Amino acid sequence: MGASQTRTRHKYQDLAEKTGFSLEQIQNLHKRFQYLSQNDETISKECLARIPALDNNPLRKQIIEAFFDKRNQHEEEVGYFEEIGFEQFLMVMSHFRPPTLKTTEEEKEVMRKEKLRFLFNMHDTDNDGIITLDEYRKVVEELLSKSGAIGLEVAKGIADAAMLEVASTNVPHMGPDDFYEGISFEHFEQILKGLEMESRMHIRFLDVDTTTMRCGKAKS
Repeated sequence: MGASQTRTRHKYQDLAEKTGFSLEQIQNLHKRFQYLSQNDETISKECLARIPALDNNPLRKQIIEAFFDKRNQHEEEVGYFEEIGFEQFLMVMSHFRPPTLKTTEEEKEVMRKEKLRFLFNMHDTDNDGIITLDEYRKVVEELLSKSGAIGLEVAKGIADAAMLEVASTNVPHMGPDDFYEGISFEHFEQILKGLEMESRMHIRFLDVDTTTMRCGKAKS
């Protein structure tokens, strides 16, 4: 084994410890990353925006933004990257890693909390720790109005009613004149309590023919 291969293997081992992926999974994801970037070291939002499988996804914008959200790098930073490298790409992908037969109950709980935090961050677009009515409304509007089945005003009404129901559940003794600031992460956990998501939350668009996804920067 050459020096370059040894360094690569050591790097992959470090990434495996950080993300929980196996060395084989990391190698496969690296191939997909190379297809996306055309062997460049970084990818931009435009790269992911050109993935055909995301075209009709109503949460397309939020999914793409999530890859560049610093909060999803297992660190305490906020804000967004202009471009990300493979390690950052892999850290985001780790949020979608399903449990294995060897995963302990304690590890499953940690994975669930990380997935919930990831979903929460997708909706908390201003990084203030609260999903406000406006943020919640935008998501519901996109989910409903883009289907073409209902109009924008009807979607807004459904979003408002849904948020009111969430408010009454989280703050049962709230008065008619009280203002509900929004959904905190603790409330978000309660809303999704009992929902099995450890194996459901995953990304499938990277499983398609990656030769149609290339979007590397123009070469001079």
